[in-house]
Amino acid sequence: MKSAENLPLNPSADDHAHTCCGHNHDASAQPAGASPARPSATQGSVFRIAAMDCAAEESEIRRALESVPGIRGLGFQLGARTLTIDAPDDVIPAALAAIRKAGFTPQPLGDRGDDEHAHGPSEGLWRMVLALALAIAAEAVAFFSPDTVVFKSLGMVLAAGAIGLAGFSTYRKGLAALMQARLNINALMTVAVTGAFLIGQWPEAAMVMALYAIAELIEGRAVDRARNAIKSLLALTPDTAEVRQPDGTWADQPAGAVPMAATVRVKPGGRIPLDGVVAAGVSAVNQAPVTGESIPVDKALGDPVFAGTINETGTLEITVTVAASNTTLARIIQAVEQAQGSRAPTQQFVDRFAAIYTPAVFIMAVLVAVLTPMLLDLTWTQALYKALVLLVIACPCALVIATPVTVVSGLAAAARRGILIKGGVYLEDAYKIKAVALDKTGTITEGKPQLVAREVLCADAPEPTVLAWAADLAGHSDHPVSKAIAQGLPAGTGQVADFTALPGRGVQAQVQGETLWLGNHRLMQEKGLATKALAELLAVHEAQGRTVTLLANAQEVLALFAVTDTIKDSSRDAIAQLRDLGVASVMLTGDNVSTANAIAKQAGIDQAHGNLLPEDKLAAIERMQAERGPTAMTGDGINDAPALARAHIGIAMGAAGTDTAMEAADIVIMNDDLRRIPDVIRLSRRTRNVLWQNIVVALGIKAAFLGMAVLGNASMWMAVFADMGASLLVVINGLRLLRGVSGNR
Repeated sequence: MKSAENLPLNPSADDHAHTCCGHNHDASAQPAGASPARPSATQGSVFRIAAMDCAAEESEIRRALESVPGIRGLGFQLGARTLTIDAPDDVIPAALAAIRKAGFTPQPLGDRGDDEHAHGPSEGLWRMVLALALAIAAEAVAFFSPDTVVFKSLGMVLAAGAIGLAGFSTYRKGLAALMQARLNINALMTVAVTGAFLIGQWPEAAMVMALYAIAELIEGRAVDRARNAIKSLLALTPDTAEVRQPDGTWADQPAGAVPMAATVRVKPGGRIPLDGVVAAGVSAVNQAPVTGESIPVDKALGDPVFAGTINETGTLEITVTVAASNTTLARIIQAVEQAQGSRAPTQQFVDRFAAIYTPAVFIMAVLVAVLTPMLLDLTWTQALYKALVLLVIACPCALVIATPVTVVSGLAAAARRGILIKGGVYLEDAYKIKAVALDKTGTITEGKPQLVAREVLCADAPEPTVLAWAADLAGHSDHPVSKAIAQGLPAGTGQVADFTALPGRGVQAQVQGETLWLGNHRLMQEKGLATKALAELLAVHEAQGRTVTLLANAQEVLALFAVTDTIKDSSRDAIAQLRDLGVASVMLTGDNVSTANAIAKQAGIDQAHGNLLPEDKLAAIERMQAERGPTAMTGDGINDAPALARAHIGIAMGAAGTDTAMEAADIVIMNDDLRRIPDVIRLSRRTRNVLWQNIVVALGIKAAFLGMAVLGNASMWMAVFADMGASLLVVINGLRLLRGVSGNR
């Protein structure tokens, strides 16, 4: 059963301390391009640390700051490489000094350092090309020149220049790691290259560092594709909005400064800047960036619109309903950032494995250097060279990077389809789902029932009065069935007092001094008003798949109202796809059993349960999990929230869903299309396959080259190609998930 705690935006990474960290590996961090203005919930002074690439370096910085008194909190945003330090002004200098001592260069936000990450991409590439040219020159001098002091000195200078250009950052971070007795790729490369240079293998040392740096640059850019896959969402919302002024004129204002209730105008072809409702105009709006819908949706007076969507045909005037920081798009971005900050189960396994693997291979290298001269009759120089090759091969880069790149690619692919997955754990675990429980109204059906029959049952009460009472109670409820009743009846008296919602049963209120109830058959049974004749009357309507609501006072049932809802076309297709995937479907609804069975039969659902209160849905989920295994719950209402939270994976309908349901859920379907659920399961299965492909590739290549190194058949060149080649392979394989999630049954 899943944990119900909230996902941290910046989880601690202490258990990453021994993992690879030479590359831009934090694909699990927030996307590059995220606003530095909100690095975390922590408030304080913000600094850019250009060399802070991954969770291992976050851990190093945390350790460095542990000894600094007065720090109240730290906020890391690895995607933007920023650190927020919440501390008094007089503590900041000591904190910065501790960070510098750990081998990092913090700068006030907006400044740029001299680290290679601070330079533009083209400048970093040219430095790598120059380093490679110097390394090739050093190799040429060693191979073609006579063995004299002059040419040897020239070759060593060229090699040192290549190492300096390509490896300055690696050396700086590697020495800091070694001083703190930590083993990461920077420490391993520092030892290996320095050792090779000192034993006279300076051409190879230069070439290894240059190739390593170039491969690191290529790999970093490939990883950024996964990290930035969601970045395009940040550019969807326009920076300015055309706002109506008090004098009736229109003027552009920054979108972030537009207050709620203001009116903005969006012309054809423009992007909607803020969430709101249409105040004037008619148009078709392309909602694909937010909901994944491929067909534009017609919008008219009163219809909701989302920031970042595209107004296609007519001019719209929109009343702003939420601030720019809380739009649907902003919440999607925030949720994806939190999801990228969480670690999936496979990643946790890999991190634990790497924490043992790297020191173990380092110890093996030491033993090779010490024992092989005695056991295999090697010279000390040969033994040391063999040990240095082992160190380069030992880097667990490909293994560590395999999971976050794959998971973030999967999260981004889902977001592009209007599927918001709140964490890698849910993406990875969705393949386990054996059954899906579904709410009825608004989930399987359109959620827009219509009043199709009404009958006054009390001969002593005037029909207009009874209908007015029903309209009053229904008009104060936000339940879709109540809304349908209110819309299908004449206007009420408006004299409603002490209105109370009775979850799963109905509502209660005082109208013109009389206590009235509007609710289902269960409520009437609780009030002692149910009769055999009433049950027979209900059965007639329920057999037709109608939902029956009853109006009663303290003495008797006054009237009956029957509404019906249509099943979404997408629901039938979704249930069929789930069946193809071997996943059972079960409907859980507060409606009566007859209605539940009728709707389930029409939709092709395997099993249906009706007359369920919120606590009954919760109990049903627990039974399904015990009997069937991992179960997902899908719903859109407040009454679904407990079941959503308890299920292995909770899936909320985002377009019609309540905030409570979306907060309780682990996955949000932004366009309420149930076909996204089988999409999620297929994507999870693909993700799992890619994850294990990457792990097998990474470990297989490592094992092969470790064997070759022990047998003396591997050089440092081969070690670098093995390490970086494996890393590039797993990155490219993980990026395949960005291609999409549909059509892969």
